[in-house]
Amino acid sequence: MGNPAFSLVYEKAWRPIFTRGFSLGGSGTADYDHALRAYLARPGDRRVLDVACGPGNYSDDAAGGLTGDGRYVGIDFSAAMLARAGRDHGDERVTFVRGDAHRLPFADGSFDTVLCLAALYLIPGPLPVLDEMARVCAPGGEIIVFTSARTSVAALPGGTLAAGLVGLRIFDLDEVVDRLRSLGMEHLEQTVTGVGQYVHARTPRIAS
Repeated sequence: MGNPAFSLVYEKAWRPIFTRGFSLGGSGTADYDHALRAYLARPGDRRVLDVACGPGNYSDDAAGGLTGDGRYVGIDFSAAMLARAGRDHGDERVTFVRGDAHRLPFADGSFDTVLCLAALYLIPGPLPVLDEMARVCAPGGEIIVFTSARTSVAALPGGTLAAGLVGLRIFDLDEVVDRLRSLGMEHLEQTVTGVGQYVHARTPRIAS
């Protein structure tokens, strides 16, 4: 991930093919991804954090509809990914930061929308990353995750071994949802597409 050439291959070729692979060759994941991009682009004064943003695949969508003091911040550990993001996705509302997803360098409740898309399964020790995402999410804010899911196909003999060889973790179906629920998240929605899952959750609002 730290190689500059890989950052280009990842954005232009590997990631689109891999995303389709989550739908086992179908279009389910790509269709949901298209709908998610439209949702992220809706108008609003929001602070958006994209955890493990890579080369900024979602920055244009998330920043496109921002109004008022709305900002998009992408954070990634890879300097090569961030360099590509900065070159390809320049906007006055967009900022890219190098940092560790396990220790996000932001205050509690700093963001209205916190994303981690097509990355959590590649992060060592990923569940504490969800804890950090919940910490920096403002009351009434939202967390959106796309990651792997251990469906019946993923559980086939050799599936876990193959995933491990490429450094990809396959999450049990309830693993991400249960972790977010244990953090007090509400209105959890899980959509499974092939061997992938989209999870949307909200932090409780402060009682008036």
